[in-house]
Amino acid sequence: MNKVMSRTARSRPRHRPPTRRDSRRPGGAPPRTPSRPAATRADRQAAQPAVEARTAPREAVPQPRPTDLFADRLLAVLSGRRPVHWMLGYTAGRAYDDLARLAEHGPLRTHGTRPVVHDIGYYVPSEGALEVFARIAAGDRLRAMAFRLELGQDLRWRCTAVETGTT
Repeated sequence: MNKVMSRTARSRPRHRPPTRRDSRRPGGAPPRTPSRPAATRADRQAAQPAVEARTAPREAVPQPRPTDLFADRLLAVLSGRRPVHWMLGYTAGRAYDDLARLAEHGPLRTHGTRPVVHDIGYYVPSEGALEVFARIAAGDRLRAMAFRLELGQDLRWRCTAVETGTT
């Protein structure tokens, strides 16, 4: 026995606008169907192997050296792009006062090309201390900046002295 359905199509709810029946346009995207059945969290955890030996180990993201970070920070302050108090937590001793005095004169401020750190070098006078020099390039001019970093008890680097090559 073949059963024939004689039921008419359901009417659409009245709170929804009717669908567009324009023959000049495509009917739209086909309905989305998942490519595989949805799995629960427990199913996914059970399916994963206990040891993931097949995946390559993630490479560690290289951390910038403290010399590079401080050179960029000091350049931003001495060129006038950042206020002096931006370095308050990164300085120790008289370095903040020296930095404030230097920033008043804006020794690395330029009217054209923005200054950038061209080259950095450092010397290790003792364990937990770095004496750093940086060459600052702005257009065709090359300037100098020197600073000292010391490692604190909390294992954070702090700037303890700042000098620039300008008078």
